[in-house]
Amino acid sequence: MQIFVGHDKPTKPPICHGFALFWGLVFGLFMKSAPVKACPSTCHCIEKSGMTVVQCMSRNLEKIPPDLPRDTVVLLLASNHITHIPNYAFKDLHYLQELDLSNNDIETVDVGAFQGVSDSLLVLDLSNNHIQSVPKEAFARLRAKISFSNNPWHCECTLQEVLRELRLDPETVNEVICHTAVQEEYAGKPLIQVLDSGINFCNFHHKTTDVAMFVTMFGWFTMVIAYVIYYVRHNQEDARRHLEYLKSLPSSSQISKDFDTISTVL
Repeated sequence: MQIFVGHDKPTKPPICHGFALFWGLVFGLFMKSAPVKACPSTCHCIEKSGMTVVQCMSRNLEKIPPDLPRDTVVLLLASNHITHIPNYAFKDLHYLQELDLSNNDIETVDVGAFQGVSDSLLVLDLSNNHIQSVPKEAFARLRAKISFSNNPWHCECTLQEVLRELRLDPETVNEVICHTAVQEEYAGKPLIQVLDSGINFCNFHHKTTDVAMFVTMFGWFTMVIAYVIYYVRHNQEDARRHLEYLKSLPSSSQISKDFDTISTVL
Protein backbone atom coordinates (compact mmCIF):
# COMPACT_ATOMS: atom_id res chain seq x y z
CA MET A 1 0.00 0.00 0.00
CA GLN A 2 1.29 3.44 -0.85
CA ILE A 3 0.11 6.83 0.52
CA PHE A 4 0.41 9.81 -1.75
CA VAL A 5 1.25 13.15 -0.23
CA GLY A 6 0.62 16.14 -2.49
CA HIS A 7 0.14 15.37 -6.13
CA ASP A 8 2.29 12.43 -7.33
CA LYS A 9 5.11 11.64 -4.86
CA PRO A 10 4.70 8.18 -3.34
CA THR A 11 5.95 7.59 0.17
CA LYS A 12 6.18 4.61 2.58
CA PRO A 13 4.06 4.46 5.70
CA PRO A 14 5.84 5.09 9.06
CA ILE A 15 5.70 1.41 9.98
CA CYS A 16 7.81 0.53 6.93
CA HIS A 17 10.49 2.95 8.08
CA GLY A 18 10.55 1.10 11.42
CA PHE A 19 11.07 -2.27 9.76
CA ALA A 20 13.79 -0.88 7.53
CA LEU A 21 15.64 0.52 10.54
CA PHE A 22 15.30 -2.78 12.43
CA TRP A 23 16.61 -4.96 9.61
CA GLY A 24 19.35 -2.48 8.93
CA LEU A 25 20.61 -2.88 12.49
CA VAL A 26 20.31 -6.66 12.30
CA PHE A 27 22.15 -6.76 8.96
CA GLY A 28 24.89 -4.52 10.33
CA LEU A 29 25.43 -6.82 13.32
CA PHE A 30 25.31 -9.82 11.02
CA MET A 31 27.98 -8.33 8.78
CA LYS A 32 30.24 -7.64 11.76
CA SER A 33 29.98 -11.22 13.01
CA ALA A 34 28.94 -13.30 10.02
CA PRO A 35 29.41 -17.04 9.83
CA VAL A 36 31.97 -18.04 7.23
CA LYS A 37 30.56 -20.25 4.49
CA ALA A 38 33.65 -22.47 3.93
CA CYS A 39 33.92 -23.84 7.46
CA PRO A 40 34.61 -27.40 8.68
CA SER A 41 31.45 -29.07 9.92
CA THR A 42 33.07 -29.76 13.29
CA CYS A 43 34.04 -26.13 13.87
CA HIS A 44 32.36 -22.75 14.27
CA CYS A 45 33.71 -19.95 12.08
CA ILE A 46 33.06 -16.27 12.65
CA GLU A 47 34.18 -13.29 10.64
CA LYS A 48 34.73 -10.36 12.94
CA SER A 49 36.32 -7.03 12.08
CA GLY A 50 37.72 -8.47 8.88
CA MET A 51 39.26 -11.48 10.64
CA THR A 52 38.13 -15.09 10.37
CA VAL A 53 38.14 -16.86 13.73
CA VAL A 54 37.82 -20.65 13.57
CA GLN A 55 36.73 -22.18 16.86
CA CYS A 56 37.21 -25.96 17.07
CA MET A 57 37.67 -26.31 20.83
CA SER A 58 36.41 -29.40 22.68
CA ARG A 59 35.11 -31.15 19.55
CA ASN A 60 36.79 -34.54 20.16
CA LEU A 61 38.98 -34.00 17.10
CA GLU A 62 41.76 -36.52 16.55
CA LYS A 63 43.28 -34.70 13.57
CA ILE A 64 43.63 -31.13 12.40
CA PRO A 65 40.71 -30.34 10.04
CA PRO A 66 41.96 -30.23 6.43
CA ASP A 67 39.32 -27.83 5.06
CA LEU A 68 40.05 -24.71 7.09
CA PRO A 69 39.21 -21.30 5.55
CA ARG A 70 42.23 -19.82 3.80
CA ASP A 71 41.70 -16.43 5.43
CA THR A 72 41.81 -17.84 8.97
CA VAL A 73 43.56 -15.45 11.35
CA VAL A 74 42.80 -17.18 14.66
CA LEU A 75 42.57 -20.99 14.91
CA LEU A 76 41.49 -22.49 18.23
CA LEU A 77 42.02 -26.27 18.46
CA ALA A 78 42.44 -26.61 22.21
CA SER A 79 40.99 -29.43 24.34
CA ASN A 80 40.78 -32.12 21.66
CA HIS A 81 42.52 -35.48 21.13
CA ILE A 82 45.01 -34.50 18.43
CA THR A 83 48.15 -36.64 18.70
CA HIS A 84 50.25 -35.53 15.74
CA ILE A 85 51.01 -32.34 13.80
CA PRO A 86 51.88 -33.48 10.27
CA ASN A 87 53.90 -31.73 7.61
CA TYR A 88 52.19 -28.75 5.97
CA ALA A 89 49.22 -28.91 8.35
CA PHE A 90 48.64 -25.14 7.99
CA LYS A 91 50.36 -24.45 4.66
CA ASP A 92 47.36 -22.64 3.09
CA LEU A 93 46.69 -20.39 6.09
CA HIS A 94 48.93 -17.49 5.06
CA TYR A 95 47.13 -15.03 7.35
CA LEU A 96 47.24 -17.18 10.49
CA GLN A 97 48.39 -15.17 13.50
CA GLU A 98 47.23 -17.16 16.52
CA LEU A 99 47.23 -20.97 16.86
CA ASP A 100 46.05 -22.67 20.04
CA LEU A 101 46.82 -26.41 20.27
CA SER A 102 46.89 -26.63 24.05
CA ASN A 103 45.34 -29.44 26.09
CA ASN A 104 45.58 -32.07 23.39
CA ASP A 105 47.40 -35.43 23.23
CA ILE A 106 50.16 -34.27 20.87
CA GLU A 107 53.24 -36.50 20.97
CA THR A 108 54.99 -35.78 17.66
CA VAL A 109 55.59 -32.68 15.55
CA ASP A 110 56.87 -33.20 12.00
CA VAL A 111 59.76 -31.18 10.61
CA GLY A 112 57.52 -29.25 8.20
CA ALA A 113 54.54 -28.86 10.53
CA PHE A 114 54.51 -25.04 10.46
CA GLN A 115 55.75 -24.42 6.95
CA GLY A 116 53.65 -21.74 5.30
CA VAL A 117 52.83 -19.83 8.50
CA SER A 118 56.32 -19.01 9.81
CA ASP A 119 56.10 -15.39 8.63
CA SER A 120 52.58 -14.63 9.86
CA LEU A 121 52.22 -16.60 13.11
CA LEU A 122 52.50 -14.46 16.25
CA VAL A 123 51.20 -16.77 19.00
CA LEU A 124 51.59 -20.56 19.27
CA ASP A 125 50.33 -22.51 22.29
CA LEU A 126 51.50 -26.13 22.63
CA SER A 127 51.10 -26.35 26.40
CA ASN A 128 49.59 -29.32 28.22
CA ASN A 129 50.39 -32.00 25.67
CA HIS A 130 52.55 -35.15 25.62
CA ILE A 131 55.57 -33.81 23.74
CA GLN A 132 58.96 -35.19 24.82
CA SER A 133 61.11 -33.87 21.99
CA VAL A 134 60.79 -31.89 18.77
CA PRO A 135 62.96 -31.59 15.66
CA LYS A 136 64.94 -28.37 15.62
CA GLU A 137 63.93 -27.62 12.02
CA ALA A 138 60.20 -27.68 12.88
CA PHE A 139 60.40 -24.20 14.41
CA ALA A 140 62.91 -22.66 12.03
CA ARG A 141 62.09 -19.03 11.14
CA LEU A 142 59.13 -18.88 13.54
CA ARG A 143 58.74 -15.44 15.08
CA ALA A 144 55.79 -16.42 17.24
CA LYS A 145 55.68 -16.28 21.02
CA ILE A 146 55.48 -19.94 22.02
CA SER A 147 54.24 -21.77 25.09
CA PHE A 148 55.81 -25.18 25.72
CA SER A 149 54.68 -25.53 29.34
CA ASN A 150 53.47 -28.74 30.98
CA ASN A 151 54.88 -31.27 28.55
CA PRO A 152 56.98 -34.32 29.58
CA TRP A 153 60.17 -32.93 28.03
CA HIS A 154 63.34 -34.99 27.70
CA CYS A 155 66.09 -32.45 28.31
CA GLU A 156 69.01 -32.98 25.95
CA CYS A 157 71.03 -31.18 23.30
CA THR A 158 68.34 -30.91 20.60
CA LEU A 159 65.79 -29.35 22.96
CA GLN A 160 68.42 -26.90 24.19
CA GLU A 161 69.16 -25.86 20.59
CA VAL A 162 65.43 -25.51 19.83
CA LEU A 163 64.83 -23.20 22.78
CA ARG A 164 67.86 -21.12 21.88
CA GLU A 165 66.18 -20.11 18.59
CA LEU A 166 62.64 -19.46 19.91
CA ARG A 167 60.71 -16.74 21.70
CA LEU A 168 59.25 -18.50 24.71
CA ASP A 169 56.27 -17.01 26.47
CA PRO A 170 57.88 -15.35 29.51
CA GLU A 171 54.83 -16.13 31.66
CA THR A 172 55.21 -19.89 31.13
CA VAL A 173 58.96 -20.31 30.65
CA ASN A 174 59.43 -21.71 34.18
CA GLU A 175 56.80 -24.36 33.43
CA VAL A 176 59.03 -26.09 30.87
CA ILE A 177 60.11 -28.91 33.18
CA CYS A 178 62.64 -31.68 32.51
CA HIS A 179 60.55 -34.82 32.91
CA THR A 180 63.66 -36.83 32.02
CA ALA A 181 67.19 -35.74 31.12
CA VAL A 182 70.48 -37.08 29.80
CA GLN A 183 71.68 -36.63 33.38
CA GLU A 184 69.12 -37.93 35.88
CA GLU A 185 70.00 -35.27 38.44
CA TYR A 186 68.23 -32.62 36.33
CA ALA A 187 64.93 -34.48 36.03
CA GLY A 188 62.06 -32.57 37.65
CA LYS A 189 63.78 -29.18 37.34
CA PRO A 190 62.75 -26.22 35.14
CA LEU A 191 64.85 -26.35 31.99
CA ILE A 192 65.56 -22.62 31.97
CA GLN A 193 67.01 -22.81 35.49
CA VAL A 194 69.24 -25.73 34.53
CA LEU A 195 70.56 -23.87 31.49
CA ASP A 196 71.01 -20.65 33.47
CA SER A 197 73.20 -22.53 35.95
CA GLY A 198 75.71 -23.12 33.17
CA ILE A 199 74.76 -26.68 32.22
CA ASN A 200 75.24 -27.49 28.55
CA PHE A 201 73.40 -30.63 27.44
CA CYS A 202 75.28 -30.60 24.15
CA ASN A 203 78.52 -31.26 26.06
CA PHE A 204 76.94 -34.39 27.52
CA HIS A 205 75.91 -35.37 24.03
CA HIS A 206 79.45 -35.01 22.69
CA LYS A 207 80.89 -36.90 25.66
CA THR A 208 78.39 -39.72 25.14
CA THR A 209 79.25 -39.82 21.45
CA ASP A 210 82.98 -39.88 22.19
CA VAL A 211 82.55 -42.74 24.66
CA ALA A 212 80.48 -44.68 22.14
CA MET A 213 83.13 -44.18 19.46
CA PHE A 214 85.87 -45.23 21.88
CA VAL A 215 83.99 -48.39 22.84
CA THR A 216 83.38 -49.20 19.17
CA MET A 217 87.01 -48.66 18.21
CA PHE A 218 88.20 -50.69 21.20
CA GLY A 219 85.87 -53.51 20.15
CA TRP A 220 87.24 -53.51 16.60
CA PHE A 221 90.83 -53.37 17.90
CA THR A 222 90.18 -56.32 20.20
CA MET A 223 88.73 -58.32 17.31
CA VAL A 224 91.78 -57.60 15.13
CA ILE A 225 94.22 -58.60 17.90
CA ALA A 226 92.24 -61.77 18.58
CA TYR A 227 92.34 -62.65 14.88
CA VAL A 228 96.11 -62.06 14.67
CA ILE A 229 96.72 -64.24 17.73
CA TYR A 230 94.50 -66.97 16.31
CA TYR A 231 96.27 -66.75 12.95
CA VAL A 232 99.75 -66.98 14.50
CA ARG A 233 98.81 -69.87 16.78
CA HIS A 234 97.14 -71.71 13.93
CA ASN A 235 100.23 -71.29 11.73
CA GLN A 236 102.52 -72.31 14.59
CA GLU A 237 100.53 -75.48 15.02
CA ASP A 238 100.80 -76.24 11.30
CA ALA A 239 104.54 -75.52 11.39
CA ARG A 240 105.04 -77.82 14.38
CA ARG A 241 103.20 -80.64 12.68
CA HIS A 242 105.23 -80.12 9.54
CA LEU A 243 108.51 -80.27 11.49
CA GLU A 244 107.41 -83.42 13.27
CA TYR A 245 106.60 -84.97 9.93
CA LEU A 246 110.01 -84.04 8.54
CA LYS A 247 111.73 -85.49 11.61
CA SER A 248 109.88 -88.73 11.16
CA LEU A 249 111.35 -89.17 7.68
CA PRO A 250 114.65 -91.21 7.37
CA SER A 251 117.75 -89.14 6.76
CA SER A 252 119.88 -89.48 3.55
CA SER A 253 122.87 -90.92 5.48
CA GLN A 254 120.73 -93.61 6.97
CA ILE A 255 119.44 -94.48 3.52
CA SER A 256 123.07 -94.72 2.18
CA LYS A 257 124.12 -97.06 5.02
CA ASP A 258 121.16 -99.29 4.42
CA PHE A 259 122.01 -99.40 0.69
CA ASP A 260 125.67 -100.37 1.37
CA THR A 261 124.59 -103.12 3.75
CA ILE A 262 122.30 -104.56 1.13
CA SER A 263 125.11 -104.46 -1.51
CA THR A 264 127.57 -106.30 0.75
CA VAL A 265 125.12 -109.05 1.44
CA LEU A 266 124.49 -109.49 -2.21
